[in-house]
Amino acid sequence: MFTNRKYEKILALIFVCTLPLVNPWVRGDGVGYYAYARALLIEHHLDFRQDWLHANSSFRMGRVDDQDRILPAEFTSTGHLDNHFSIGPAILWTPFLLAAQAAVKINHLLGGHILADGFSYPYIFAIALGTACYGFLGLWLSFEIARKYFPERWAFLGTLGIWFASSLPVYMYFNPSWSHAHSAFMVALFFWYWDRTRADRTWTQWLVLGLISGLMMDVYYVCAVLLLVPLAESLTGYWQGIQARQMQQVARLFFQNALFALLAFLAFLPTLIVKKIIYGGYLDFGYHEHWALASPALLRVCFSSDHGLFSWTPVILFAVLGLVLLQKQDRALSLYALLAFVIYLYAIGCYENWAGISSFGNRFFVALTPLFILGLASLFDWLAAAWQERRAAILAVSLTVVLIIWNMGLVFQWGMHLIPARGPISWHDAAYNQVAVVPVQAARTLESYLTGRKQLMWRIEQQDVDSLKSTRPSAAAGPSQ
Repeated sequence: MFTNRKYEKILALIFVCTLPLVNPWVRGDGVGYYAYARALLIEHHLDFRQDWLHANSSFRMGRVDDQDRILPAEFTSTGHLDNHFSIGPAILWTPFLLAAQAAVKINHLLGGHILADGFSYPYIFAIALGTACYGFLGLWLSFEIARKYFPERWAFLGTLGIWFASSLPVYMYFNPSWSHAHSAFMVALFFWYWDRTRADRTWTQWLVLGLISGLMMDVYYVCAVLLLVPLAESLTGYWQGIQARQMQQVARLFFQNALFALLAFLAFLPTLIVKKIIYGGYLDFGYHEHWALASPALLRVCFSSDHGLFSWTPVILFAVLGLVLLQKQDRALSLYALLAFVIYLYAIGCYENWAGISSFGNRFFVALTPLFILGLASLFDWLAAAWQERRAAILAVSLTVVLIIWNMGLVFQWGMHLIPARGPISWHDAAYNQVAVVPVQAARTLESYLTGRKQLMWRIEQQDVDSLKSTRPSAAAGPSQ
């Protein structure tokens, strides 16, 4: 008989069983994210030249010429390479990289010759393992949030659904050098701690929440919009205090908010400092894309064949519906969660590259993993209340399994370039491949992934380079690969 912690044990077992899927690979945007960690650990300053020269072919296109010379346009006015990616993932990778560095030094003491350059296998494996661990911690914290409000079976099923039917597995396992699994972890930590202290937050808890918030923004800048949640909560507190004429309570909340803002700023200083060094200005983050604040592409973000959030990962549509239904359980939490989702959606819709360029689904929304798990658990709980519970359970499990199978098939197609990695796809072709191609090729490719991964990754990279070369040259020179 399982103990009361059976669902955590099952989640942990599933995570351990999926560890062979972890792909020690630095490519695309991951080159920029990892460059901070490697340069500071090995070079001891922000010199990214070796990272650019060691990068994968599709990243080098438009950045490095055929003679291994970095193009002049890559350098900023301060003489540094244009690395607009965030430093947060490097901060989170630090414990894993220090362990890798120690292992390499021990290897040298024993007469080994593993290169201590940050590019050898121990370092790349360390960050890949670290990413997977942070992804799982994000899932576990999200499960903890969901089970606070709903029966554990629905929180567990919601966690599995988002784990394997969303974009998360691509960035937790296949592309671990990107920042999305880290952002899922930090947002989960933020919401878990915010919700845990929501009833009566102390001064110390406001301080901790500020530190978490700053680090969350270090990892993924757009997560700054999620600070609207404690802002909305505080505005409610101000209104209630003023109505009750409890001005001492209002003043206390104001100074607690000031402490929160100060600590968030201090935790965000690593970002401001590196941007000052690289670009010469604290607020120059290196992103110069157009933001259409007055005409966000909201419908296209949600439903486009070009990495639409709901069209590529339909499980998210069910999760958002669950966030609406959450008001039956906790109206304030439902409103805060929906506020976070809507404002985040607006922010991404305003961004020029809202589709994510090379992206599985809309990768920007991986950060909202905890909200989606809460929403999916809410939907399943609503089904159990509306129907006979056994029927609801059968429907919930069946829906989750179907969504996972569909998503895993689409992940396979995307990874093997059966559908374009960039730009819109044909849903007719994708549906045909799900039935006629994926079942035939998946098992053989999985075997290659587990036993001959280096060759498989080389082949995938060559396919990506060929795809880029077949399009206009500017496609290879974009900020995200």
